[in-house]
Formats: sequence, structure tokens, C-alpha cells
Amino acid sequence: MSVDMRTFLAHVELANPITTAAGCASSGRELAQFFDLHRLGALTTRSITMAPRAGRPTPRMAETPSGMLNAVGLQGPGIEAFLERELPWLAQRGIKTIVSIGGGTVAEYSELARRLADAPGVTALEVNLSCPNMEDRGRVFAREGSAAAEVIASVRSIMRYDVPVVAKLAPDVADIVSVARACVDAGADALSMINNPLGMAIDTEALRPSLAAVTGGLSGPAILPLAVRCVWQVHAALPGVPLIGMGGVMTGRDAFQLVLAGACVVGVGTALFHDPYACLRIERELEDLLRARGLQRLADAVGLAHRPPGSAPRHLLVDTEESTP
Repeated sequence: MSVDMRTFLAHVELANPITTAAGCASSGRELAQFFDLHRLGALTTRSITMAPRAGRPTPRMAETPSGMLNAVGLQGPGIEAFLERELPWLAQRGIKTIVSIGGGTVAEYSELARRLADAPGVTALEVNLSCPNMEDRGRVFAREGSAAAEVIASVRSIMRYDVPVVAKLAPDVADIVSVARACVDAGADALSMINNPLGMAIDTEALRPSLAAVTGGLSGPAILPLAVRCVWQVHAALPGVPLIGMGGVMTGRDAFQLVLAGACVVGVGTALFHDPYACLRIERELEDLLRARGLQRLADAVGLAHRPPGSAPRHLLVDTEESTP
């Protein structure tokens, strides 16, 4: 039995639900050495900023139990170089591309959206809200619904209507559902979660923090239960909103958990650092799990854990309603 792995991110159809997580595949050239990028549902770029950024000082990565800490600091060449070299390379090959953007002010996000609004090859725009708001004492946009909503409303008003705007949320908040709802009310077409929670490690030999920046984002298998919880809560509150689930996905079974919780797209990040073929393997393992459970479409599994045991898949429920006199 074949499984229909197609999915939709808002109105955009993807051949399968697997994408790269921002920052873990740069802008695709590295992964293209290993496999045809068309085999991904979509490729998500690193977070693009207005100006080139060298990133934070080293050491900026540290291994932790079941994960890793990073404080790279959105290193990148800036929007000019991205539009001149990186995006055209993807567009010429017809790769579905989710462009991630990051900024320090609402105006920066708006300008990035303006520069990308007419650029060919942008499938969707992911707004990385885990950036310090330089106009509000460096408080991260993602931690307050009002600040996040202001960014999303500004970006959505500028971006082309046919390009979905995806708000990327952080788990380090008191109520992720309220932030999610604020972003959707402001115009977000979809939500992406979770960005890395903040963590810290101390080198007991050097007697100093392991990272030069002291704290960094925690990723890897350790955060999968946190990601599943966040996706579950947001899908329960906003069942009609497409969700990209990510955080600690190493296997198809991990991806399946996020799908059952409500994600229609799954991002793979840290796994790529030691296995460049991880996206292909995870997609294959996920398809095998769906087939083993008699599910003919990925869409039938999205949010399935929320439905009562024995309930029919969504498309069967719709058919029943349509046949009712």
C-alpha cells in the first residue's frame, strides 16, 4: 500500500512533510552534495538578516546529554548576498524554499519582507521571532504576544498574498498558546515551533561557562517532549492553523509524534550535523509507520492523537457528512 505523503503549508502544496530547520542546512548547497534537494518537502534557509553578521565569539557550540547548545548568533552574509547568490541558486533549480528572516526591530523585519516580496523562489517566509528587540531593552519578540504580533502584522502587510507568512515561536514563554493566537490574529498563515529553548553548561575543568556567550539554544533529542507538548497545545487551541513541528527529531517515530500532536510539516535540524541523509531517512521511516497503521494519507494522521479512539479519519468524516440527507 502506498501512502500519500503530500501536505499543505497554508495553500502551498509540498510533496512530503519534511523540511530542514533554519540554520542547519545553510542555504542548501552543502546538502546538495549528498542528494537531490527536490526530495525534500521544502528547504528552510538560515535566518537572513539585513546586514552581514559574523556571529558570536567562540566557543559557541557545546555537547550536552542528548543534545547540544549553540550560540552562533545568526551568522550570515546579509540580505544583499542572499538575493544575489543564494536564493537564485535555489530558484533556478526549482527548490521549494522557506526563507527564514531575523531582525532587531520591527522596521528591520519589514525591510527584509520588502526586499523578499518580489524575489522569485520564495515559497514561504518564516519569521524568526527569537531575536532581541533592540527597541525594548533586548527582550525577545517571541516572549510577548503583542511584540510578536507587531512583527507579524508588519511583515504580512508587505509580503505577497501568495507567500505564506510563518511565525516561529519559542517555548520559553508562560503561555505559548496566547503568543500563537496573537500571531495568527496579526496575519500569520502558519506557525513553526519550537525554536531552541535557552540553556547553559559549565566546563568543570576550566571552571567557566562552556559557551563564550554563556547561554545558548538547546537542541537535539532532549527537547522533543517539549516540542510535542507545544505542538499539542497549539493544535488543540487553533486546530485550523498549519503547524511546522520541530525540536529533537532524529527518527521517523519522532516525526510521527509531532504529526499525531498536530504538525503537518516536520523540521529536521541537529540530526543533519552527523547524518546529512537524515531528512530522507526520516521521511521513509515516517511513511513506513503510516503504512503499518493502515493510514493511506499523511493528512489522516495530523492531529490524530487528539481524536477519540476509533474515530474515522477526517476525509471519512467529511464523506459521511456529505452523504447525510
